Amino acid sequence: MLLAKDFVAYLSRRLVQRLTPTFIDTANPQGLAQQIGDVIIEDLSIEDKLNDEVREILEQYTDYMRKEGVSYQDMFRKIKSTMVTQRKIIRASGRESNDNMKLSRDKITDLSHTIAAMLRKQRETRVKKEQNETRLEIVKTFTEALLTDEKADKDARAKVLNQKKGILEGSEEYDILHRRYYSEELKKLGVELDS
Repeated sequence: MLLAKDFVAYLSRRLVQRLTPTFIDTANPQGLAQQIGDVIIEDLSIEDKLNDEVREILEQYTDYMRKEGVSYQDMFRKIKSTMVTQRKIIRASGRESNDNMKLSRDKITDLSHTIAAMLRKQRETRVKKEQNETRLEIVKTFTEALLTDEKADKDARAKVLNQKKGILEGSEEYDILHRRYYSEELKKLGVELDS
């Protein structure tokens, strides 16, 4: 998934903090944050499942691609693009749509609509502003959090790659160090991932 579950939990808590009390009143902020997190994770998992489907399709054509000299990445992109269009899925990855953040602007906007609509349906939540005002605040909060995440990720990558011992990106050692440095960088920026 594009966003770590810990970061989604932080983002959900941050959304509830930003929306309360100006935009919403809620009797159960922790429960609401959990529900928002579930919405985000469910939405982002749609594209993960699509990626898995594309990989399964490509496994059937490995020999054909090798014989024809077609690259796996090109075929993956083509098949995924076709399936995204057919299923009317909004791409989650910002890098695929030339946005600088992990999530695309379109995905952030889509999630903001989904979350704003969910808030209106909650029995324990009272929305105090117009839906679009609430939605715009959600977009703003998402964007700020994702910019923070991007900075922490970039700084963590730099720390790992600047080790005296050359560490290959994608290796287990790289992943362990990246997670540790990423968490440290987020803390420096005032983000606590633990509930």
